[in-house]
Amino acid sequence: MILRHKLNVLVPLIALVAALGVLAGCGGDDNASSGGTAAGGGGSELTIVGYSVAREVNADLIKAFQATPAGEGVTFKESYAASGEQSRAVEAGLKADYVVFSLEPDMTRLVDADLVDSNWNQNKYHGFVTDSVVVLVVRKGNPKHIQGWDDLTKDGVEVIEPNPFTSGGAKWNIMAAYGAQLEEGKSEAQAQDYLTKLFDHVPVLDKSARESLQTFTSGKGDVLLSYENEAILAQQKGEDIDYIVPDQTIKIENPVATISESKHLDKANAFVKFLYTPEAQGIFASKGYRPVVEGVEPPASVKFPTPSQQFDISKFGGWSAVNDKFFDPEKGIVAKIFQSQGKSTASG
Repeated sequence: MILRHKLNVLVPLIALVAALGVLAGCGGDDNASSGGTAAGGGGSELTIVGYSVAREVNADLIKAFQATPAGEGVTFKESYAASGEQSRAVEAGLKADYVVFSLEPDMTRLVDADLVDSNWNQNKYHGFVTDSVVVLVVRKGNPKHIQGWDDLTKDGVEVIEPNPFTSGGAKWNIMAAYGAQLEEGKSEAQAQDYLTKLFDHVPVLDKSARESLQTFTSGKGDVLLSYENEAILAQQKGEDIDYIVPDQTIKIENPVATISESKHLDKANAFVKFLYTPEAQGIFASKGYRPVVEGVEPPASVKFPTPSQQFDISKFGGWSAVNDKFFDPEKGIVAKIFQSQGKSTASG
């Protein structure tokens, strides 16, 4: 989608995107907006636009917020899809009051568009509301005996991974795989070669992390690269899966913010403030997200093992450097791999 037009082109585009957002309310997939969640009449209505994985936890967070004095009378509309797709849609005019994305660059896009305040990340949590790690999801009983990253490129192993040119989760997965090679003492050239071999084992590139989970649970593939919280949620829903937290993996940080032009900015800000309360962080933990607030413990059924060689995005110079080096759709490392394998680098 081209995002910077002359005014006479941008206005109808915005109208079209907004209309599609309304029409999506009739559907039920990750591109859909749910109906308002009632909490009493006469209050404010907030629109959440988020990455696909956030749907289930937000349902519980909304109910808990509505039970507080700040949330009394507030109703919600929701729209979920791939993180990059949602960020571009909001930039192009999709209505939102609160946004939650997979990774920071999708928020930075809206800061650059003057839709999110530049100080969105100035709280003690740097604007991140939850953490997670990349894990290897396998079939129940782990029939292919997957133990770590090296097993993903063995003959006969099929890996399910979303498209990094639409999905934020896919970018986390790729940087986890690349960084794991460096942690094992390999060179950058060897790590790039590993990515090439890895994508030789990827038969389909879904648009979002949630779509890839659905592909995997429908029976395709031997391993799914995914968020830890997605794996935990799948188990809670009764899916026949196990997952491995590799020794070498990346710390995932998920950003949230309010839209500066929101007509109900006070209520949107109150919702964000609520997300950092022990109650809300406990809800996140119950759904498999690692809390950012100290002292919040997950329920006994949820375990958060500490990877022995965990790293974060700063290992590679931060997201700006990573996007230029790896995910530029023309000259990035991953784009060149995709071009050599006939895979799509389209963002929409």
